[in-house]
Amino acid sequence: MKVVIIGGGPAGLMAAEAAASAGVHVEVYDAMPSVGRKFLLAGKGGLNLTHSEPIEPFLSRYGQQRAFIEPAIRSFPPSALRDWACELGVNTFIGTSGRIFPTDLKAAPLLRAWLRRLRQAGVQFHVRHRWRGWDEGGRLQFTTPQGWVHAHADAVVLALGGGSWPHLGSDAAWTQILAEHKIPIAPLKPANCGFDVRWSEHFRTKFAGQPVKTVQIVVKTTDGPGICHMGEFVITANGVEGGIIYMVSAYARDTIAADGTATLWLDLVPDRSLQQLTHTLSKPRGKRTMATHLTRCAGVAGVKAGLLREVVSKDVLM
Repeated sequence: MKVVIIGGGPAGLMAAEAAASAGVHVEVYDAMPSVGRKFLLAGKGGLNLTHSEPIEPFLSRYGQQRAFIEPAIRSFPPSALRDWACELGVNTFIGTSGRIFPTDLKAAPLLRAWLRRLRQAGVQFHVRHRWRGWDEGGRLQFTTPQGWVHAHADAVVLALGGGSWPHLGSDAAWTQILAEHKIPIAPLKPANCGFDVRWSEHFRTKFAGQPVKTVQIVVKTTDGPGICHMGEFVITANGVEGGIIYMVSAYARDTIAADGTATLWLDLVPDRSLQQLTHTLSKPRGKRTMATHLTRCAGVAGVKAGLLREVVSKDVLM
């Protein structure tokens, strides 16, 4: 039996490993000059492989898709992923945020070891092969620098990614192929994405690129109480991204789709209750400026203080 996997990202490579371990012949086709290109890009951020939190809160991150993804995660939980990486000679550690990374914070060693094991298992790779659908005889067809190539397969796995990184191969061109064959496709939606915010020129110039650390974020959705997370994120020239922004991105995305905008509620001092803050900040500040008062009484300074001035009226911060 011959299984063809189209797409050489982590999903395609894991499918290849599973199929090869079952004793079938596996061939992987990818449009790019090499496989795992977006995987290597993720390595520039340390390669966050998974999370160490208990399985129930981990599964809750998937929201409405939990029922679909839960059986797969329970069969291959985060602990199994760490064991898998260790088998490839890559040790992992748990960071202060609870996220799990390779000890060297690099993707290349893991990818090289993975590809070596796949090749030893008999998996064949074909790069610079862009899938173009099926010919009249039902064979897979690809365009290559040398021309058209056709391939027979007893089973095909499509692991083609979304549309988030066209220059790395995730261009979503495959959706048109499936649509032409009247194959139903769930609409692609952004996930783990940043969001635009209309910052003032002063705030953008002063704080773009700076992290906002240890805050609590809440997105209040139209059909429920919303979701809350603790962590950090980054101010960008056009908005916000990273960390806890990604955790609430699906909820914010759906709210924007329904209402046109979404409001992120931030607790800049999550280690103190509202009562404690009210009591501390109500103390007379004398000749101190409001900036000094916020710093001394609440530890709100720098980019956090800038955020306050950006979204709270001057009358409130007198």
